[in-house]
Amino acid sequence: MIGIIGIIIALGLLIVLAYRGLSILIIAPVTALIAVLFAGDVPIMATYTQIFMPAAGNFIIQFFPLFLLGALFGKLMEDSGSAQAMARGIVARLGAQQAMLAVVLACGVLTYGGVSLFVVAFAVYPIAVQLFREANIPKRLIPATIALGAFTFTMTALPGTPAIQNAIPMPFFGTTPFAAPGLGLISGLIMFGLGQLWLTRRAAQARAAGEGYGQAPEQPFERSAELREHALGDGFDIAEMDEKKQEPKVAPPSFAVAIAPLVLVIGLNFALVSFVIPNWDTSYLEQPEFGGVSLAAVRGIWAIVIALTASIIALIALNYKRIEKLSTTLDKGADASVLPIFNTASQVGFGAVIAALPGFLIIRDAVMALGGDNPLVALAVSVGLLSGITGSASGGMSIVLQTLGDTFVSQAEASGIALDLMHRVTVVAAGGIDSLPHSGAVITLLAICGLTHRESYLDILMVAVIIPVAALIALITLGTMFGAF
Repeated sequence: MIGIIGIIIALGLLIVLAYRGLSILIIAPVTALIAVLFAGDVPIMATYTQIFMPAAGNFIIQFFPLFLLGALFGKLMEDSGSAQAMARGIVARLGAQQAMLAVVLACGVLTYGGVSLFVVAFAVYPIAVQLFREANIPKRLIPATIALGAFTFTMTALPGTPAIQNAIPMPFFGTTPFAAPGLGLISGLIMFGLGQLWLTRRAAQARAAGEGYGQAPEQPFERSAELREHALGDGFDIAEMDEKKQEPKVAPPSFAVAIAPLVLVIGLNFALVSFVIPNWDTSYLEQPEFGGVSLAAVRGIWAIVIALTASIIALIALNYKRIEKLSTTLDKGADASVLPIFNTASQVGFGAVIAALPGFLIIRDAVMALGGDNPLVALAVSVGLLSGITGSASGGMSIVLQTLGDTFVSQAEASGIALDLMHRVTVVAAGGIDSLPHSGAVITLLAICGLTHRESYLDILMVAVIIPVAALIALITLGTMFGAF
C-alpha cells in the first residue's frame, strides 16, 4: 500500500512541477526515485543506472532520427517562408468569411506534412489575428482554432502522418504509419467536423452577445511573464521569434512551391512503406549485429526517415535563395530536436522505474480490469491516463508500450484483434487526453496568443480533449464491430 502511495505522490509531483515550468530532464528522475524510496527495499542507484537510464537511452536510439529530421524540416519550412506562404495560400482561397475553417486547414496541412506544431502555431497566429479581426470573431477563440488543426486529427488519426506520435507504436506492433487507414479517416473526420461545429457555434454565440474581436491593443505574441517562462522552458524560443523581420528579403515562395515538400513527405512515405521497402532483400536483419529483428519492426521508421530526408533536400533546393544562412538554419533545427527527445526519453525512464516497482502490479491489474475483456479499451484507458498525467502524447504512449506493450500484443493476438487497430487506438488515445491544462503544448500555444487558461482553455478542452475522446470511442466501437480497415 505504501508503494502505491509513493507512485501516486511521484505522479502528482511530476504534474505540479512540470506545470510550474521545471525541466522534465530534472523532475522525471527525481520523482521516479521518490517513488523508489516509498517502495522500501529497492536499490536507488541501481534503479537509476540500470532501469531509468537504459529505458531513456533505448528510446533515444530508436527515435532520434525522427526527432532530428522533423525538427530540421520544420525549421527549414519556417526560415524559407514556406510555412507562412502555404498558410496564406489556404486562407486566400477560402477568404476571411471562413476565418476559422481557413486557420484549421492551414494548421492541418502543415502538421500533416510533418511541420512541428510549435512552428505551425508561430506561422499561423499572425494570419489568424488578421482574419479574426476582419471577421470580428473573439480573439480568445484563436488558440482552440489552432489546436483543432495542429493537435488533433492530423497528429493522431489521419493515416500516414509523419508525426512522432504516429511513429512510436510501429516497432511494438510491427505496423506502418498507414495503420487502419479507414478507421483513422473516420476518427479524423469526427474530430474535424465536431470541432469545427463547436467553434462555429461559439463564434455565433459571441456574435449574438455583441462580443467582437476585442479592443485590447494588438502586440504580436504578447504574453504574461509566467506563460513566457513556460514556453521557453519547453525549448520554444519566443525571444528569437519576436526579433524576426516581418518582411522577407527575398520574395516568399508560391503556394505550389511551399506545399510541394509536404506532398512529397506523404507520397514518398506511402510508396516506400507499401511498395518499395517490402521488396528489398532484408534477410540480413536476422543477423545479431542488426538486432535480429523482422522487417515489420523497422519498415515504418525507415519509410519516414527516407521520406523526410528526401523532402528536406527538395525543400532546400526549392528555397535555397530564401534561406538567409543555411548552416545556421540547420544548426538551429538540429539543436531544436535535442530537448524534445530528451524530455520524452526522461518520461520513458520515469515510466520504466514505476513499472519495475512492486506496487505497479496492482495499478496495472486495475487498469487492465477497466478494459474488461476488450484489449482495445484497456489500451485506450492506460495510454490516455498516462498521456494526461504526463501532459505528453508521446511520453504517455511510450511509457505504456515500454511497460505493457508485450501484454497488449499477446491479448490482441489471443482475441483476434489486428495490430493495425491497436496502433491506431494507441495514437488516438494518447492525443485525446494529452492536452490538459499542464500540457507544454497548451501552455506554449497560449503564450504565443497572449491569452490565459481562463480566457481560452474551455474551447481548447472541447476541441482537443472532449471531441477526440468521442472520436476514440467511435474508433473502438467500429474496430470491435468490423476490425481494422
